[in-house]
Amino acid sequence: MRSDGLFIAVEVDDQVADDAALAATLAEACPVDIFAQTSDGGALEIVQQNLDECVLCRLCLDAAPEGAVRVIKLYDEGAVLV
Repeated sequence: MRSDGLFIAVEVDDQVADDAALAATLAEACPVDIFAQTSDGGALEIVQQNLDECVLCRLCLDAAPEGAVRVIKLYDEGAVLV
């Protein structure tokens, strides 16, 4: 799954997005609420209107398995936050 804002794009591996426990972890980790769970408490959702609020804190990268979440800086020729 991928969602693009004006400045930031976020990609999440589909297996991670379907994992309710990991979706809850990502939703809790993000200080600007880019991640949420579906209303039934299941799959991950990316909150489109919050994407460009990203402060590049890396908390989502730390909360997910390596490579499962990518934060892409669209303003920096698609550089990936590492």
